[in-house]
Amino acid sequence: MTETSATQPVTDQLEKKTTLVVNVLSVVIPLVVALLLGIRTKVDLGDWTKVLPHCIGAINTLTSICLVAGLVAQKVGKVGIHRAMMTTAFSLGAVFLVCYVTYHLSNESTRYGGEGVWRTIYYSVLISHILLSLVVLPLVLRAFLFAITNQIARHRKVAKWAFPIWLYVSVTGVLAYLMISPYYAK
Repeated sequence: MTETSATQPVTDQLEKKTTLVVNVLSVVIPLVVALLLGIRTKVDLGDWTKVLPHCIGAINTLTSICLVAGLVAQKVGKVGIHRAMMTTAFSLGAVFLVCYVTYHLSNESTRYGGEGVWRTIYYSVLISHILLSLVVLPLVLRAFLFAITNQIARHRKVAKWAFPIWLYVSVTGVLAYLMISPYYAK
C-alpha cells in the first residue's frame, strides 16, 4: 500500500466532516438570525448597542475594500496580500455577524422612513442584499475552506462565483445602511 492510498481515507473523512460543518453553518446561521429578528421581547444589553448599526456599516465598508484589494492582489500575483485581504474580509464577516445578532437581540428593527421612489430603491437593495447573503454564505465558507486546505483549483472554481456575490452583498450592505441611517433612534 502506498503512502497516498493509505492517507486517502483520512483525507476523504476529513473532507466529509468539513463539508458537513460548512453545510450545517450555511443553514444554522440564517435560521438563528431569522429567529432573533422574530423575537418580540428584546434583551436589554445597554445603550451601547445603539452604535452597532454604524459599526456594521463600517464593517461592510471595510469588507468591500478588502475584497477589492484582495482581487487586485490576486490579479498581480501577490498571493500573500491576497490571502491577508481575503482572511481579513472573512474575519470581518464573523465580526459583522456578532454585531448584527447583538443589535437585533437587543433592539427593535428600524423602519425605513423614505417615500416614493426612494422607498422602492431601498427595499430593492435590502431584499437583494438579504437573499444574496443567503446564497453567498456557503460559497464563501467553501472558498475559504479550499484556500486554507490548499485546494487551489477548487478554491478558484468556487471563488469565481463567491467573489462577485460577496462584493455585491458588502456594497449593498453599505448602501442600505446609508439609506436607513437617518432613521435610527438617537
